[in-house]
Amino acid sequence: SAPVLSAQVGSYRDISQESLSLFRLLEPRIEILVLGTGDRVERLHPALLRHMRACGIAVEVQDTANACATFNFLMSEKRLTAAGLIPP
Repeated sequence: SAPVLSAQVGSYRDISQESLSLFRLLEPRIEILVLGTGDRVERLHPALLRHMRACGIAVEVQDTANACATFNFLMSEKRLTAAGLIPP
């Protein structure tokens, strides 16, 4: 089972390098971060996504329902993944 951690993010506007720093600290290092942005897919700042890629973490941004499904699929494939989910 995956550990549950909480960052103080109320909406996609609160997603920042600081709020994502938690995911860069996980051991073993994750390959993919799935972000669920609520009822709909929201665009994140390109610099934020570039920063995560530079740290070796691919970021998938989806609405939360699809992000949950993607996370479960990646886990079933034994991929090193984490999810950041904002409730719809």
